[in-house]
Amino acid sequence: MEHIALYRAWRPQSFQDMVGQQHIVRTLQNAIREQRLSHAYLFSGPRGTGKTSTAKILAKAVNCEKGPAAEPCNECDACRRITTGAVMDVLEIDAASNRGVEEIRDLREKVKYAPTEVRQKVYIIDEVHMLTTEAFNALLKTLEEPPPHVMFILATTEPHRLPATVISRCQRFDFRRVSLEEQSARLRVICEQEGITAEEEAIEYIARLSDGGMRDALSILDQIASFSGRQVSYQQVLDMTGGIASQQFAELAKILLAEDVGGMLQMIEGFMQEGKSADKCMENLLYYFRDLLMVKLVPKADKLTERVLDPKDFVEIAQSFSKPQLFRIIDTLNHYQTEMKYAVQPQTLFEVALLKICTLNGEQVTEQPAQARAAQSIDASEMNQLKRQISELEAKLERAVQGGLSASAGGSTSASTQRPSRSPAPRVASKAKIPSGMEQYLAARTSPEFMEIQNKWNQVLQAVKEERVTIHAWFMNGEPVSISEDTVLVAFKNDIHRETTEKAANKQLIESVLERKLGAPYRLVTMMIKDWNDAIQGTAEQPGEPFALEPPPEEGGDSKEPWVDEALNIFGDDLVVIKE
Repeated sequence: MEHIALYRAWRPQSFQDMVGQQHIVRTLQNAIREQRLSHAYLFSGPRGTGKTSTAKILAKAVNCEKGPAAEPCNECDACRRITTGAVMDVLEIDAASNRGVEEIRDLREKVKYAPTEVRQKVYIIDEVHMLTTEAFNALLKTLEEPPPHVMFILATTEPHRLPATVISRCQRFDFRRVSLEEQSARLRVICEQEGITAEEEAIEYIARLSDGGMRDALSILDQIASFSGRQVSYQQVLDMTGGIASQQFAELAKILLAEDVGGMLQMIEGFMQEGKSADKCMENLLYYFRDLLMVKLVPKADKLTERVLDPKDFVEIAQSFSKPQLFRIIDTLNHYQTEMKYAVQPQTLFEVALLKICTLNGEQVTEQPAQARAAQSIDASEMNQLKRQISELEAKLERAVQGGLSASAGGSTSASTQRPSRSPAPRVASKAKIPSGMEQYLAARTSPEFMEIQNKWNQVLQAVKEERVTIHAWFMNGEPVSISEDTVLVAFKNDIHRETTEKAANKQLIESVLERKLGAPYRLVTMMIKDWNDAIQGTAEQPGEPFALEPPPEEGGDSKEPWVDEALNIFGDDLVVIKE
């Protein structure tokens, strides 16, 4: 007799045979009992979870000669012929090979005709996400308002690729992955019925390998049973699937903890000699350390682990690693697993990943007592608060010094404006801020220290841009002109740019960048470029005299009218005409 694959021989033929989808089975059975069936269904979920099987069972239930019934009898002529695929009115279409608009137009024409063999036409479209956009558009109207004798069942593993207009016209059912317990129970029943002797650990490991797909689990069981003569052991499952025993993982974890590079490389070579692939080893090792983390974080983690058969065996190893170590190991393995997908030599990346993990153990990643961590956090917070207070005091002091100088300069200007003059007033802006210690800045503008800062200024601007682009847009209008001890003097062409840079938050960010890029804490002092040039020119004309603002020389006598003097001061003698 010809052998039939286990997943085909044990394909569910009724709702009660379905494994792990009770929420869907109950809904469909109630809809049949109450005659509330929809004209279109969408079955979505991972592979091997029973989407197509459920569709065929539903087709039998609505067309059963003893129904429509909540369970097909599987004995009448309609049920048997639908099972074998011999009914023309129950059509299963593979959308991957019939994805064009012409095939859908042909289907749309045939939908109009009444069924000839059973009660209702059922169209099962598998992998429906493979249809083209034009095919979906051709199907829309028929899917929304089909004839009363037609039912559509769409099945897909990628529902996100379906247009929203199609999903809205269907009742959607999401199939979930079958749990380990349900898969193991089903595998035991099948082994018993098929005369297969299997170890309990082997059944549980097969269930874990299938990743929630019942069809994959039966395919693995069928393959191993054929190899072992219906005697399935845990070691045979490992050999056939390329898996690694938990004991070997435990040994590898101890080698990594001991930083035994030679032993680690020798163990990897042994895996490769046994025919195991590097990417599979990486995947299993990632699961292993994930399970170690679960065991360490959760006292009873037997329901949370994916590859651990007995969590008690993992407790001792989990206690050898700290939580930061496990987190960093998982991050490292995950990074290199992603890189291995595009690598020509995946074994090399696997070895590099484990070598890096060996070096991680030497770093200070051990856990600290809770009191020590709390003390460190308190010290850090207090230190940050003190730094903020010092920065605020420095900013206030700078503003006070600059404000005092501006007031004195403004007072002298006011006094000079009271003196009558027939010549234009000096071109000094009343709001310009000139920093104190101007002589020191003028003397240091050609010093080697300032030249070194000027060479690094592009790095400073780039760092400010990386921190905040908006501040960089204002700050780049200025240029460094001199230094004095722990201050950097920046001259601006535009007063708006200078004032925006002087804001406390912006200035604090720039000063932090200066400290990082220049290697020492520097305060930022600003002024206008015109004032700086005037100061340089005054020094060149009178090198021995300090920089000061002088009122213009007097011409003519006192005016009788004060507004005339004010007009002359503002607009100049050339623009003002005095008429008696």
